[in-house]
Amino acid sequence: MYGGAAVFRRSFADMTLNFVTPLKAYYSEKTVASVKVPGMEGEYGLTAGHTPIISQMKPGVLSIVHESGSEPEKFFVSGGFALTHSTSQTDISAMEAVKLDMIDADAVKETYAKAKSSFDSSEAGSTPKAAAQIQMETAKAMAAAIGSSV
Repeated sequence: MYGGAAVFRRSFADMTLNFVTPLKAYYSEKTVASVKVPGMEGEYGLTAGHTPIISQMKPGVLSIVHESGSEPEKFFVSGGFALTHSTSQTDISAMEAVKLDMIDADAVKETYAKAKSSFDSSEAGSTPKAAAQIQMETAKAMAAAIGSSV
């Protein structure tokens, strides 16, 4: 007893995942073994009992291991936020998400080429130039996620 209250340590055997985009809820209250997040400060892994953390995500691969020892389910996310609570629940809110096996390398290259053309022809400091730069960076990250180049 400390200060009149019992001191105890929480133990969480399972991790709960909520994974959404503005258009789709991929998982709600889904029990998973682990999640690997493409954080702005670097990629990091989450399991049950992880310290609470809030992270902005960069374009990259979000990996979800449903059962310990199984192959991860992989999504390309274009950015967003990850919030891990003290209760072993993680909320992932991504701008866009697509399973890696659904990405067409040729379409990614075409997207990059169009964005580069727009970037090159836009006025410095303009909104169209900034939008094209974001499209180029996202296409590069998407290509890298599938082992391709632009």
